[in-house]
Amino acid sequence: MKKLSIILAVLVITFVSLMGCSCQKDDNIIRVNEVTHSIFYAPFYVAMNKGYFEEEGYTIELTNGGGSDKSMTAVLSNSADIALLGPETSVYVASQDKKDLPIIFGQLTKRDGSFLFGRTQETNFDWTNLENTEIIAGRKGGLPAMTLEYVLNQKGYYDGQNITLNYDISFNNMGPAFVAGTGDYTTLFEPTATELENAGKGYIVTSIGQDSGEVPYTCFMANRSYLDKNEDQIKKFLRAVVKGYQFLTTGNLDEVAQSLLPSFPGTDIQSIKYAIESYKQIDAWNDTPVMTEDSYQRLLAIMENAGQITKQVAFQTVVDNSYAIEVMKEFV
Repeated sequence: MKKLSIILAVLVITFVSLMGCSCQKDDNIIRVNEVTHSIFYAPFYVAMNKGYFEEEGYTIELTNGGGSDKSMTAVLSNSADIALLGPETSVYVASQDKKDLPIIFGQLTKRDGSFLFGRTQETNFDWTNLENTEIIAGRKGGLPAMTLEYVLNQKGYYDGQNITLNYDISFNNMGPAFVAGTGDYTTLFEPTATELENAGKGYIVTSIGQDSGEVPYTCFMANRSYLDKNEDQIKKFLRAVVKGYQFLTTGNLDEVAQSLLPSFPGTDIQSIKYAIESYKQIDAWNDTPVMTEDSYQRLLAIMENAGQITKQVAFQTVVDNSYAIEVMKEFV
């Protein structure tokens, strides 16, 4: 697979460069690489900004991968301890029979967090409006693009027949490309979608996640070797995230928005509130880091629909719920 070849090629280059590094990592710092920066990952940011990780004895060092392939490379090369990204990447790597597999140990979101963004206001959006249009879909093989294709196929749209899916634009450049005039629609996460709408650059017309069904869309992942050596740390990490989720879903909206502001310093507080409410409305966040096998099977169906997998990867091969199950016993 082309996407895996790219990942492994980057891995080799990165590994060679790391061989010459004698740097020592602080054991109290957990290096997390996120696939992108979005209010979609709010429980994690709340945990950071409310000090829940510090309560567990750890500080988060956060970096942005700008795409699942790059975030996966960060984990494979040990330049990150944990990645927050789409679980499809673990399936890709597992299908190559790698020995020290990246393992999903916690789920954060349970449906697509992107919103369809168009050039005209469509108060009563109808999927028939999309016929013969061009949509910026993101990187082929990435979960946002595959989920979009899955939903469109359910609605009777097929790339190259009655709709055009543009896979040529990287994830981080989808918004700028749309603003520059590419495509009739694009998909965007929050708060980018609301910010562009407020700037008069287009309109949010519908949620992709409402029609995709539940899928383990964003997860925490680490190499098997890292998990085996840091069991207590992983449990503390998940405990902090669960506390973040609980504050996010039960707290006052103003207080929740304020807790997210440090992670989005350039975003208007009203836009943060709107994004929180939008994600609550579509039930975006998982109330437990434990992944179900049913949702994993939907992920495989989405990947198979996109023609990105040729063989099934067993749930137990890429998912280890043991840490999450132990942590959730404390919150019963």
